[in-house]
Amino acid sequence: MRFLILSRNPSLYSTQSILRACYRRGHYARVVDHMQCDLLVEKGDLGVYYQGIKLDGYDAIIPRIGSSVTAYGTNVIRQFEMMGVFTLTRADSILKARNKWRCFQLLAAQDVPVPKSLLANQVQMDVHLIRKHFDVPLVVKLQESTHGLGVILSESYHNATSTIEAFNRLKENVLLQEYIKESKGVDIRVLVVDDRVVASMRREAKDGEFRSNLHRGATAKMEPLSEEEIMLSRKVCKIMGLQVAGVDLLRSKDGPLVLEINSSPGLEGIETVSGVDIAVQMVKFLEKQLRKRRKSRMRKS
Repeated sequence: MRFLILSRNPSLYSTQSILRACYRRGHYARVVDHMQCDLLVEKGDLGVYYQGIKLDGYDAIIPRIGSSVTAYGTNVIRQFEMMGVFTLTRADSILKARNKWRCFQLLAAQDVPVPKSLLANQVQMDVHLIRKHFDVPLVVKLQESTHGLGVILSESYHNATSTIEAFNRLKENVLLQEYIKESKGVDIRVLVVDDRVVASMRREAKDGEFRSNLHRGATAKMEPLSEEEIMLSRKVCKIMGLQVAGVDLLRSKDGPLVLEINSSPGLEGIETVSGVDIAVQMVKFLEKQLRKRRKSRMRKS
């Protein structure tokens, strides 16, 4: 099979891990920077070009789209989708997961437990609404924050509203969220592939920090999950239409809460901690789906 990995940096651990998995499984694989792809549409035809050459003859694409280039990256993915190329992660699913508020809307509507959150309007701050529904400290975060950037713990209502107003002046969309004190800077990253939990780890923030991102110096170790956490992680991925995802959970006094969903989860931390070759699991999923496609086409013909 022929796979195309969409990644801005071929030397990244996750990209290299996927590339090695493709080779070990006997497939051809190539890494292409999606930001250097040109998209062409004309009546009855669509094409993706890289350095002037049309990218053709691939069975599937494996997107690794960073949050800063979501808009163009998903346009590239959608172009391949419309050309009939199978994608590990669909463009619409990435867009839903990247917009934190849209994600919470979808999950809450399906009775998925999430931290209490507020999307404040950008015209007039309603301080009384915040005081009524939230205790301090509380979390202010950008809707498309990543690696803990744009996530601030506010110790007072005044600090929270001032931070929101500052972000609003910069035309940034922000949301307010309750701080789960009992989590104490700890969250659980769950890696789901093809409706199966394949690995999980406990991430703990360093001293003086509440964000548990590994990029911010957090430590990680393997962590067993409860049946409730396993079922919750699988349910979240089904709702979001994600075949591969990193689901971040907080353990609260009322049970697990879904903090975030990552449609392009990094593999270095969780593969290192768990010892699980997650990239191989991803490639096996592609193999299964492509075999189903071929059988379906053979039956139709």
